[in-house]
Amino acid sequence: MKKVLVTGAEGQLGKCLQKIAGDFPNLKCFFKGSTVLDITDKEAINLAFENTNVDYCINAAAYTNVEEAERAPDKAYAVNAQGARNIAEAAKKYGVTLVHLSTDYVFDGEKEGAYSSSDVPNPINEYGRSKLAGERHIQEVLDKYYIIRTSWLYSEFGHNFYKTILNKAGQGESLFVTDTEVGCPTNANHLASYIMELLTHPKDYGIYHFTDGLAMSWFQFAEAILKENGLEGKIELVKDNNYRTFARRPRNSVLK
Repeated sequence: MKKVLVTGAEGQLGKCLQKIAGDFPNLKCFFKGSTVLDITDKEAINLAFENTNVDYCINAAAYTNVEEAERAPDKAYAVNAQGARNIAEAAKKYGVTLVHLSTDYVFDGEKEGAYSSSDVPNPINEYGRSKLAGERHIQEVLDKYYIIRTSWLYSEFGHNFYKTILNKAGQGESLFVTDTEVGCPTNANHLASYIMELLTHPKDYGIYHFTDGLAMSWFQFAEAILKENGLEGKIELVKDNNYRTFARRPRNSVLK
């Protein structure tokens, strides 16, 4: 039986991993939320690796507030860059294979068509830059790693676009959604299954992209959410091309 340490266990992906862990009897998982295991604390990370004697670490811990990262980049870099390095160094010390979650936001969005895992990153906001820094720390320190880039995660857990649309629709609010950004919505439950299958049937080490594969704009995603929940035509949905955010966001973040 392989042992797996999961950081960020109380986040959206972490909860999806907890939900299906029992379906993989050959994997014994140790789930650690940020209040129990802070990945910015190097000593705590080393102690966790030493005490659990794990074969794998899934680093699902991340600072994901894109807007706040622009205003306070130090917070994002502490978790997404230095935290990733702390885990990579512990993984090297204890001979652990690392599975690290990254993002479509490492790309600038200027490419026509989907981004492959070999395309050169060029992030345009602090969140993306902090995540890319984390990727590079891992590549500098480790040989045994999987970096998995994903996009537009949603599930029944945490805060996400899917739940926001349903909540607003449930209150009868009109929805104003941009159609100027395109990506691939990804169910975090599907990503969790992919990761657990990867640990059960390992591939070559390196960078991988995982999404649900269907590219659409945020507006089209909102349309799909309303339709899936029988709310199509019952809630006003308006294209808002003037929607502005503090952080720049890639217009195309479709991952191949």
